[in-house]
Amino acid sequence: MEPNTDPFHRKITYLRISITDRCNMRCLYCVSSDSLKPLSHRDVLTYEEILDITRASVDLGITKVRITGGEPLIRRDVLHFIRLLRAIPGLKDVSITTNGTLLKDMAGPLFEAGIHRINISLDTLNPLKFRRITRRDHFQEVWDGISAAKGAGFSPIKLNMVVIKGLNDNEIQQFAALSIQQPYVIRFIEFMPIGETTFWDRQKIMTSDEIRSRLDSLGSLQQVPSSVNDGPAKMYRFENAKGEIGIITPISDNFCGTCNRLRLTADGRIRPCLFSDDEIDIKTPIRKGCTQEEIRKLLKKGIAKKPKRHYAGHGNNACLRPMSKIGG
Repeated sequence: MEPNTDPFHRKITYLRISITDRCNMRCLYCVSSDSLKPLSHRDVLTYEEILDITRASVDLGITKVRITGGEPLIRRDVLHFIRLLRAIPGLKDVSITTNGTLLKDMAGPLFEAGIHRINISLDTLNPLKFRRITRRDHFQEVWDGISAAKGAGFSPIKLNMVVIKGLNDNEIQQFAALSIQQPYVIRFIEFMPIGETTFWDRQKIMTSDEIRSRLDSLGSLQQVPSSVNDGPAKMYRFENAKGEIGIITPISDNFCGTCNRLRLTADGRIRPCLFSDDEIDIKTPIRKGCTQEEIRKLLKKGIAKKPKRHYAGHGNNACLRPMSKIGG
């Protein structure tokens, strides 16, 4: 089916699905403290409800889904859910974003369940700094998980680094060098104002130009054409490198004009824009027995509410929900 378009003529083909708000890490830029209260199990969408919403979204032209959290791999029976998701006719691509802590044992089963593309969040290559950023001591588990993903056959493997001045920007070259020796896509992501965290500071943003200037010492960086699976990243490659570099600039150079996505939160809300807390409750109607046609109407309403652009990072504009509650 032809994808639905929003009021600004953008075709909506991509749904990001958060299956849990629970996470086994507590990253500084994501949550303000170690005491974030998780949703009750009753408040979280069931797998059956998520599958119903996904089928309705495919009817409207969605062809791509990314599973997120919290940390999606901590939810029980996630592999069974993925197999059912992959079986939905018309859904062409299913991928996942994870913090990598459970990948050592789950990479193989995930690949067999039908997910072959993976994003892994990793903000530092220093174990001590990792513990500071995440408030957890899981660096080795993540590193082993990345190796397991490579061994299982995932391609591409994208390593997502949120770059923050004064915290981890001194590791930009070290991360980029990984793309030369390994077939990884290293993605540098601007620091974003999400959630009620006191850690946000616009002065901590590293812009695309600043990131690229740090990479000059590694050699000539050539821009390469972006594929459909690169999303908003501007893609680059060092000469003879096995992998690539991606730079994502949601604040300094937003990509709202080409945004093709909706988000489904773990507690059953359609979120038209990452940076806006304007959401549509889809869980309540489903639990009252609404039809697939009614689900499609709610999804269409979400598409119709997509703003032309966001203004996060400008003045006091920021979304209040933490990323774990939205879906990473």
